[in-house]
Amino acid sequence: MVAEETELTPTSYIQHHLTFFTRTVNDGAGFWTINVDTLVTTMVIAVLAFGFLWLITRKSTAGVPSRVQAFVELTFDFVNEQVKGIYHGESRIVAPIALTTFVLTLFLNAMDFLPVDIMSHGFEALGFHNWRPVPTADVNTTFALALSVFAMMIYYSIKVKGLGGWIHELFCAPFGAHPLLWPANLLFNAVEYLSKPLSHSLRLFGNMYAGEIIFMLLGLWAATGVVGAVLGGVLHLGWSIFHILIVGLQAYIFMMLTIVYISMAHEGH
Repeated sequence: MVAEETELTPTSYIQHHLTFFTRTVNDGAGFWTINVDTLVTTMVIAVLAFGFLWLITRKSTAGVPSRVQAFVELTFDFVNEQVKGIYHGESRIVAPIALTTFVLTLFLNAMDFLPVDIMSHGFEALGFHNWRPVPTADVNTTFALALSVFAMMIYYSIKVKGLGGWIHELFCAPFGAHPLLWPANLLFNAVEYLSKPLSHSLRLFGNMYAGEIIFMLLGLWAATGVVGAVLGGVLHLGWSIFHILIVGLQAYIFMMLTIVYISMAHEGH
């Protein structure tokens, strides 16, 4: 019976790797449940990524740059050009916001390249039997990022148009200012506003979650025997190469939508 209970099956394997390390507020009596692995991994990655950029900028020189400095400068220029092409407002912090969004999302996505079984055994050795290392495969992370962008969008809308102008736009655009049209205008704008964080977050979450599942399925295939190990290894390598494009592309799309939404906040219907 013990051997049957502890036998690894595809279902138990995937469930194990998809289970968060959680803690509930007030020892289970509270409503909020915190995914500790997501929070800790995000904070560690943020400190390492932005600490690295800070060190590079502190050591930057005006002469011939090192390869690392040249790569960082190319990243800065790339993001700045994207912002210039979309955003035509006067705020000077939109480019830093876009750069922060791109770098953080890119590195969080890149955690998917770490071998899931090796990482799992390592965390189990430390006493953590459940630990998901890809924060963007957690919908809470992507929603938090998207809601942060949503809050900035609302902030810039009010800053540029004024509170009265923003409220007027909610009730009087795009169908007209007649009082009978106010409910239709408000409903239209509510759908538009709510769809932005939903699409912004679910697009990133869906792609990273699917990538995580595919890595697990390939790992299961590799465990079926010699033939499965060879085919699984080849497919795993192919998917890893293709996943590089997904990781970078999803970070780029998330950054571009951030710029677009902030830019739209400066415009009227």
